Amino acid sequence: MAKERLYLYDTTLRDGQQTQGVQFSTGEKLRIAEALDALGVDYIEGGWPGANPTDSAFFDTVEATRATMTAFGMTKRAGRSAENDDVLAAVLNAGTPAVCLVGKTHDYHVTAALGITLEENIENIRASLAHIVAQGREALFDAEHFFDGWKANASYALDCLKAALEAGARWIVLCDTNGGTLPHEIHDIVKEVIAGGIPGARLGIHTHNDTENAVAGSLAAVDAGVRQVQGTLNGLGERCGNANLTSLIPTLLLKEPYASAYETGIAHAALEGLTQTSRMLDEVLNRVPMRQAPYVGSSAFAHKAGLHASAILKDPTTYEHIDPGAVGNRRVIPMSNQAGQSNLRRRLAEAGLEVEKGDPALARILETIKAREAEGYTYDTAQASFEILAREALGRLPDFFEVKRYRVTIERRKNKYDKMVSLSEAVVVVKVDGVKKLSVSDSLDTDGHDRGPVNALSKALAKDLGPYQAVIDDMRLVDFKVRITQGGTEAVTRVIIDSQDGAGRRWQTVGVSANIVDASFEALLDAVRWKLIRDCGETA
Repeated sequence: MAKERLYLYDTTLRDGQQTQGVQFSTGEKLRIAEALDALGVDYIEGGWPGANPTDSAFFDTVEATRATMTAFGMTKRAGRSAENDDVLAAVLNAGTPAVCLVGKTHDYHVTAALGITLEENIENIRASLAHIVAQGREALFDAEHFFDGWKANASYALDCLKAALEAGARWIVLCDTNGGTLPHEIHDIVKEVIAGGIPGARLGIHTHNDTENAVAGSLAAVDAGVRQVQGTLNGLGERCGNANLTSLIPTLLLKEPYASAYETGIAHAALEGLTQTSRMLDEVLNRVPMRQAPYVGSSAFAHKAGLHASAILKDPTTYEHIDPGAVGNRRVIPMSNQAGQSNLRRRLAEAGLEVEKGDPALARILETIKAREAEGYTYDTAQASFEILAREALGRLPDFFEVKRYRVTIERRKNKYDKMVSLSEAVVVVKVDGVKKLSVSDSLDTDGHDRGPVNALSKALAKDLGPYQAVIDDMRLVDFKVRITQGGTEAVTRVIIDSQDGAGRRWQTVGVSANIVDASFEALLDAVRWKLIRDCGETA
């Protein structure tokens, strides 16, 4: 049987921008739109033209896309015609091939929030959608608060949908605006809507994640008959977010019954770029990707327990629901005090360290890991530090340089504006090829802001490593996490550092000490050594 078509509608640039703390620039919106277009979504909702300068500039700048570019707005206001509503005119002036208008479908919101009659609201919906269609645009109607409205007054909510349908709307999108409707309710209500005369081929679903059910609710709506699914990359959105397209898309393409029953505009080759697209968005937002994110998280295919790792070596399907490569992700066998020798040998092999089964070094490495984790270290995420530890135990850690000593001083003083400021200064002495090199650096960034003692240490260490200097010039620290692993006067500080280089590689290292500066420097040293091993090989 021929597959039915499912249409994917992305609203990252509009609804996703309503996330607390998120404000895209025009350039960032253009970059995200390009990635969405390459992924293969059917619609890209670019924003609300006229509502803010950034959205207006985006529509003025964006070039033609394969996806249908869509402008968002609201139905006309009561007391004026659709032709004379300046807010609606601004949306149309964006010149997009599709326009999505939001309107009330909950009777209480009509009378309490808008302060108009139920009949006036229906006329606003009808006239606004008819005006969009008359302009030759594809019209979409976002039925705001639909599920709550249906529960309160199903007859009126359905009348609102019919008004949009009769006005020529291509899509009528059922919105769980408050995010409180559970999947079984969504399924049953969608069935009733279709029975009430709204074809499923004209229906879409837009869910919010306030009960952690946005993805499940969207799938329930598909099961009930809707044929357009709305969501955002990484589940961005107001409050708890929207339906997460980075979870929905692979589920629809790879899981039954959806994979056999439906087709989307996303090719399997494009799906392999999903993880990269997800992390690109986090990079734009300057935030660390969520490790436990389904499909695309760095821990989505991580196997910590020795029993799991042993089975994975024989058949990955024993503990993986899909091939990680299908979404551009990869399998990770982390090291911890739960690891067995099968786990350890697999992880060593991934680092290019082949060790024969039964080699006494394996037991030494496992004992070292267990002892160090008892001291506060963790190698679940700090894979690069694990590799340094293993290489040292195997006698395969190159001696690129030796740190002879380092010192950090912190000074509080008044600046030229008579304000008290902090300034850190670090001195690092290293020995490279038998030559001692002393480097000094402060903690100020290019704008003159203090970035703390760890920044000063990092800059000083990376200032002069002789023949290895060029190798680390593209290396930068992208995240820094601190945790106290014991309490009271015996507190131990654990520092985990995320580093990245120009090739896009990202790696984590760990340091532990009662002194946060010592812990940080230990993690920094591991990060630099791992980078040198990757780019210079095992010969110092």
